[in-house]
Amino acid sequence: MLRRSYMAQANILKKATKKKKAIPKRPKTGLKAVPLDRGFSQCHWHFYEEIDKKDIEKLCKDYVKAIFSKDDAAAILANSEYHFYMYSGRAAAIFWMNHGLEFEGKWYEYPERVYQEYEALIEPGKAILAEKKAEADRKAKTKTYSPQELLRMKVNDTVGYEIDYLEDEWIEGKKTDTDLYTLFQKHGLKGAAAPHLKPRIEFMRDEYAAAYNKTDDCAVEGYSYLTKKELKRRLDVTERMLGDLDKIQAASKATRKKRTPKVRTADKQIKALKFLKDDNDYKLVSVDPISVPGTYRLYTFNVKTRELTEYVTTSTNGFEIKGTTIQNFDKDKSRKTRLRKPDDFLPIVLKKTPNQIDKEWKKLTTKTTEPTGRINADTILMRVENK
Repeated sequence: MLRRSYMAQANILKKATKKKKAIPKRPKTGLKAVPLDRGFSQCHWHFYEEIDKKDIEKLCKDYVKAIFSKDDAAAILANSEYHFYMYSGRAAAIFWMNHGLEFEGKWYEYPERVYQEYEALIEPGKAILAEKKAEADRKAKTKTYSPQELLRMKVNDTVGYEIDYLEDEWIEGKKTDTDLYTLFQKHGLKGAAAPHLKPRIEFMRDEYAAAYNKTDDCAVEGYSYLTKKELKRRLDVTERMLGDLDKIQAASKATRKKRTPKVRTADKQIKALKFLKDDNDYKLVSVDPISVPGTYRLYTFNVKTRELTEYVTTSTNGFEIKGTTIQNFDKDKSRKTRLRKPDDFLPIVLKKTPNQIDKEWKKLTTKTTEPTGRINADTILMRVENK
């Protein structure tokens, strides 16, 4: 690299530096307060004592970008940050050059020294950039596999390899067999791995079957070197392997851990429930809806339609509520009817036992139908029972 002279550097920095308007009073802090009329030694001292780290860093990086080529500057700037803020003398020299001032006495070598110190960072910086590029390339080449792809690869590398070995033995004339059920256990494979191997075994089975039954001329010609007895033996082996795969899948289903349904708490179940808290005409008050989930019998009365409903459940969990609907009720044992004289029958529902209510219900002449489970804003929750 041809080193630029100090004056050439100064000219470049002058062009890169925008002229600032003169101000009447000298600032007391920052770069504007740097003395330019008392020699470089005072400028150097001011940078050491007064100038912020961020200003030093900016001066040094701007110098590198202005003096060096684009590639060399990128390499220099790839080095650790401390190279650009730790040395206040470099920044002072750059600042002095920016103003086209002369370096006196022992400071005369500073422009050349600053250039050399940053020039020495080019090769280390290139190495850093090369390593970063290599790392980026490694990450780009690293493929992420899905769980199914990983399982397929494992099947191919384990049981698939065993099948390859088996076919090699058959080519050599050996009458060997294999036990896929045992191989799956050996390699820790579950039923989910079976579909990755099944098409291959089915293809082998179909080829031997076509040759044995003479249903495909290509298969007959391809396996013409085998006796009918050997074709039958290989066909039986592949059939057994397919049977093993079916057993493996069935065993996985049988031992698969069932997911336990998440039980919602009563307060969450009734969050969206709409019901009538009380009614002055029939003088009825609803029970607390939080008492409904988990119970086994519920009586409701719709004040608008005069429908009385009896919900009964045989579920071990009792009633559940989803939105505005009663869940888990037994449709055969639950019932509803329209009351002609609610004032006569409602007191029976409130006071009598379920058996007594049933006897009185059977005396009603209105039609009894199957309830829907829906609760609305006109429905009174009359009574809940745990039996």
